[in-house]
Amino acid sequence: MTEGFNTRAVHAGQTPDPTTGAVIPPLYQTTTFAQDGIGKLRNGYEYGRGTNPTRDALQAQLAALEGGTHAFSFASGLAAEDALIRALLVPGDHIVMGNDVYGGTYRLINRVLSVWGISNAAVDMSDAGALAAAVAAGGPEGATKMVWVETPSNPMMKITDIAALAQVAHEAGALLVVDNTFASPYLQNPLALGADIVVHSTTKYIGGHSDASGGAIILSDAEAAEKIGFVQFAVGAVSAPMEAWLTTRGLKTLGVRMDRHCSNAQAVAEWLLTRPEVSRVLYPGLPDHPGHALAAQQMRGFGGMISVQFKGGEAAARKVAESTKVFTLAESLGGIESLMNYPSEMTHASVKGTELAVPVDLIRLSVGIEDIEDLIADLDQALNTLA
Repeated sequence: MTEGFNTRAVHAGQTPDPTTGAVIPPLYQTTTFAQDGIGKLRNGYEYGRGTNPTRDALQAQLAALEGGTHAFSFASGLAAEDALIRALLVPGDHIVMGNDVYGGTYRLINRVLSVWGISNAAVDMSDAGALAAAVAAGGPEGATKMVWVETPSNPMMKITDIAALAQVAHEAGALLVVDNTFASPYLQNPLALGADIVVHSTTKYIGGHSDASGGAIILSDAEAAEKIGFVQFAVGAVSAPMEAWLTTRGLKTLGVRMDRHCSNAQAVAEWLLTRPEVSRVLYPGLPDHPGHALAAQQMRGFGGMISVQFKGGEAAARKVAESTKVFTLAESLGGIESLMNYPSEMTHASVKGTELAVPVDLIRLSVGIEDIEDLIADLDQALNTLA
């Protein structure tokens, strides 16, 4: 019998300590491991950059929850993305990505990896014709080898059909990579929908407490996994033991946290629709969201992220962003506390002036697990400042 999500979250990779019987496996805060003779390693542990029991436990959890056979943990989401691309692509290869990806992902691919010889095109993933054309065209020196999508996307909350996108990518001989950070493994499993690789910023919902940075890659292809594992070891941008331990701890409560994030976000989104100051609420849980039906089909819930646009334009968005008391103005997302972000100047400043630029009248809410009455009261007083 296949165990349920929450059972796997609590128990995967979490064997009680054989020495003491400790139910919670210990934090192995060490950089190196004693050898019983030259090359005689204890259970394969040699040096912290290569292997660490705490990181191994986290990787086992991640693989179990995303339905993959291999998982790799990194120091940040961008470190994971960089390792993935360098492991599987070569100079001359081409990436097609969504035209609404996270600003840091765009910066990595367009500015850092372009120097290495990786070309890219950014397209609207909902436009099947444009997507197929971009994939078929490839880059100036080589074919499209990777298609990259976020769903829901950051911060425009677009929903992409993962199964359909996988078909387009595979027909062109390309890999489909899905950034599953916004949904988390609890709400969506891209590998089961046909994706080849899943990436996460574990800093967000997986860790869930805004106290540990990290990134992850999960997949089921052994050959690709071997290449990624080599880059993880050779380059060394791995999650430190403490960050891995904190992420493991956070992951155990992912299911119960996401249930609260989803219910709070739904209530906030519906309340925002009643406000005259608001011009648009972007949340896939709303029936009028363009991706609502698709999200209901490929996700188990609609998540904790909302984007809001204002009739008063940029000035109104900035005013609201600086007027909340329970929502904290900060970058990042997915923690137990509610955060508010002005993407144009914060998380997506790197795409200003490009086709990926975020509307200046938009703020992004990461709805936390506080009492919903307090969250709505806080937003109410912030919107009232516009009067």
